[in-house]
Amino acid sequence: MKHVPHVVVGAPWNGETLELNVIQWRHLTKVLRMSRGDRVSYTDGLGTVGEGALANHSIERGSEQTVERPSALTVAVAAPSNKDRQRFLVEKLAELGVQRLLWLETRHGKNRVASPSKVFAWVLAATEQSRGAWLMEVSTEPIKLADLEPGWVACHPGGGTEIPTTDTVVIGPESGFDDDELPADARLWDLGPTILRVETAALVAVAKLK
Repeated sequence: MKHVPHVVVGAPWNGETLELNVIQWRHLTKVLRMSRGDRVSYTDGLGTVGEGALANHSIERGSEQTVERPSALTVAVAAPSNKDRQRFLVEKLAELGVQRLLWLETRHGKNRVASPSKVFAWVLAATEQSRGAWLMEVSTEPIKLADLEPGWVACHPGGGTEIPTTDTVVIGPESGFDDDELPADARLWDLGPTILRVETAALVAVAKLK
């Protein structure tokens, strides 16, 4: 069966066709060598998905449906200093259907993240690759622990080993949190006997909580 590509076309959707931007059109026709009439699936990134046919720089709309967001999980994480590792983290969390990624400002973290436009491009590519219906939300600037809504759990050595009930998981920087950096009443979760990289810890936590 021929592969059906998946593209994100921003709302609002008006009329019987959805306009493609130059990059999308070039990718579909030059890279994937698609022709008019070939099947294309699409989403607005807000839960609506459909399947239509490639037209002239556009998609002819077909059957559509609204799907629920696969996860209500928020991940607050101290960004890895390396941009390639940041990209890996963003793409994998988006593929797993995480609702929101918050960059976390910490004492030992570098607190430097890629530009919002670059991060959005990573989210977009991951959503299309994974055939997702929802775009992951990402904060534009690092936030502090105090800015998080109550109920979060921090991944930290020495914490509990049972999978917690939470909608927000916190991942610290490469060297971890200082003991006085976390509130005295913070819930801590130990992910295992080995020290994990930031992006690895985030993926392990999400996989366990989903």
